[in-house]
Amino acid sequence: MQNLTEKLTRLGAIALLAGAAVSAQNQSGQPLVVTATNAASNQLLVYNTRAQLIQTVSTQGQGGVSGNAGGIAVHDQQIAVVNFGSKSVSLFTQEGNAFKVMRIIPAASSPVSVAFGNDHLYILGTTTIESHQMYGNEINTNPDGMARLFKADGSAAQVGVVENQLVISEKGTPGAIVAGSSGNGVIETVNLSATGAISGGTVREVAGSLNAPFGLATRGNDAYVTIAHANEISLVRNDAVLTITGSGTQNAPCWVALDGPFLFSSNSPSQTISRYAVYGQKIVQDAAVVASLAGDPTDIAYRQGTVAVIDGVNLSIFSVDEDGNLVLSGRAPITSVDNGAAIVSGQN
Repeated sequence: MQNLTEKLTRLGAIALLAGAAVSAQNQSGQPLVVTATNAASNQLLVYNTRAQLIQTVSTQGQGGVSGNAGGIAVHDQQIAVVNFGSKSVSLFTQEGNAFKVMRIIPAASSPVSVAFGNDHLYILGTTTIESHQMYGNEINTNPDGMARLFKADGSAAQVGVVENQLVISEKGTPGAIVAGSSGNGVIETVNLSATGAISGGTVREVAGSLNAPFGLATRGNDAYVTIAHANEISLVRNDAVLTITGSGTQNAPCWVALDGPFLFSSNSPSQTISRYAVYGQKIVQDAAVVASLAGDPTDIAYRQGTVAVIDGVNLSIFSVDEDGNLVLSGRAPITSVDNGAAIVSGQN
């Protein structure tokens, strides 16, 4: 009997240690990084900042999107994930450090990018942009506003929210370049009503004949939009391009993320991350390379002193110091189709 008691005591101690190890992977209040497998059976993947996978949960939809950014968006403790193949968006809610599907929202056209703002979820599809009213953790599955995109040729890349408007990039299609121009992509805007719904049903071209406008990051009334194949980043404000900055030695700054004074671009095929200082109408590259990647980046997120990048073969997670330097925190292998990256606040 004594031997049995001792064995049970030892087993209890081992169980306690195992529980502590699990808790250490999921530290209270630490940011979490999320991405999606983008596979036929799409899944949300949740990582801690050391790139340890802590949860996998089905989106209840089909993936299949490419050439886009912002396929995942975060608002408080909610996450929206695009399901390109099933023309839907999955809305997740967070309970502690775990997530569950709360609602499936049908989209008018296959969704490529999502954004939150003004108590709305905005869904950018291949041919349409639509707005859905939010009520706390609830969301109306029926849109309260919709517009057809300027090109609507399937090349839509990303949507972002500025004051009273949405900013949208459409890359354009190869082989359809306008004579005498460097490309046929466009940056466009659509107005929002006082309540945040898409208003008027008409988008406006801000800049056209562009060589592949891809990713964008917004803050206040400013949108920083990459012109990837021209190796440029532009500042768009009030339906005008105010500033254009070249990417220097780095090719194809496709996707960007913004927080505080720093704008980070992930560059393909250079397979690097560059750092820019942004203020007023200035976009100044102060470090051509702050990190090197193992593959071609397809999305980047920056929040709470953390940068996360999908680089085609890895999810790479970096910590960011006060000077904008990146230190690798963890790296996890992913499938070649993984899409989107976002950073969520951990709960206590």
